[in-house]
Amino acid sequence: MKTKGNRKSKINIVTLGCSKNLVDSEMLYTQLRGNGMDVSHESPEDDSQIVVINTCGFIDNAKQESIDTILRYVDAKESGIVEKVYVTGCLSHRYKDELEVEIPQVDSWFGTNELPRLLKTLKADYKHELIGERLLTTPSHYAYMKIAEGCDRPCSFCAIPLMRGSHVSRPMDELVLSAKNMVAKGTKELILIAQDLTYYGLDLYKKRNLSELLARLSDVEGLDWIRLQYAYPAGFPMDILEVMAERTNICKYLDMPLQHGSSEMLKKMRRGIDRPKTEKLLETIREKVPGIHLRTTLIVGHPGETEDMFEEMYRFVESQKFDRLGVFQYSHEEQTHSYSFVDDVPAEVKQERADIIMELQQGISEERNKAKVGQVFKVLVDKKESGHFVGRTEFDSPEVDNEVLIPAEHYVRIGDFTQVRIDSATEFDLYGTPIV
Repeated sequence: MKTKGNRKSKINIVTLGCSKNLVDSEMLYTQLRGNGMDVSHESPEDDSQIVVINTCGFIDNAKQESIDTILRYVDAKESGIVEKVYVTGCLSHRYKDELEVEIPQVDSWFGTNELPRLLKTLKADYKHELIGERLLTTPSHYAYMKIAEGCDRPCSFCAIPLMRGSHVSRPMDELVLSAKNMVAKGTKELILIAQDLTYYGLDLYKKRNLSELLARLSDVEGLDWIRLQYAYPAGFPMDILEVMAERTNICKYLDMPLQHGSSEMLKKMRRGIDRPKTEKLLETIREKVPGIHLRTTLIVGHPGETEDMFEEMYRFVESQKFDRLGVFQYSHEEQTHSYSFVDDVPAEVKQERADIIMELQQGISEERNKAKVGQVFKVLVDKKESGHFVGRTEFDSPEVDNEVLIPAEHYVRIGDFTQVRIDSATEFDLYGTPIV
């Protein structure tokens, strides 16, 4: 067992869930470092006296992963490997009262908006002068920027407002300052994230103001790529399309979770849009921003989803040919509107429907990738692994989208852009040679 002494405690931050959680962990990391504390992010060494677990509570699988991680560190505490275990994030925010009873070995639980209290517990001051500063846990050449917190949308299946609260935009000047600071430290790509990017500015500026934010960030010298993730289709601010088309450093990429392709199911999900309006929106986006690559996510197995509704979604995907697509199986979440319905689609049917959609998408993705063979693309090199340098085009976000694999005998520098000719393609990867 480790002995306690007067040495300064080392803190390890463990992050689960989405990129929005990662940003929260980076803010905590920055504040602790600003207080002169010894802190790491997901350290592989068992040498930290204090562990802070930033949890996800989005769907059943994510909740289980969070619980398993907490229990693993609780066991480490009981074995004397760590001294304190603190839990923060969405799961902690939503289920704090129950978890305190079920896992009493955790030293303290914190909600999603309790950074000052967490810092105080860790004997650190909240340093306002660090607003706009971020120490990154990603490779330094790309970073996520959360432009808003929370959500005001009424989607029937979603528990995010229960965990993250109402929509709150970050001031534009603060975001621009943060972007300049990150670029000065080597960041070349900013990935804008929020539960709903399209609501940006309504609370602060009394209008949807994403287009102005994009223009101002685009003007930041040295910022090569700006990427948009999580745009809501209902009430989509069409003025951003003009900015995207005009500015060469705004990626021709948009992540827009559409959730379903049946008008009846979209109404049940309380999405505020039907299939014809969705199709018109997608047509306009592709027309106004030629060459744009669209990513979406869909939900299968929502209560009341019939075979006919699922077939309608299948035909929707088949006709739209999304460049990137992911599928979630419906998770029955307490306190949501959908929880009032019977979870009547069996688990095996949910799995089967997810598999069918992904098999369809696999064929679409392979067709679209093979069309890129022979073309040359600007690629940002992220890492080297398994005999290849691994990078991305402007059409791909880290972790979730396609990658470009460059044989390691062709040296390219990690964090740099390089022109790559695509030699071959599979469903989810491109293989290429750098053009010298």
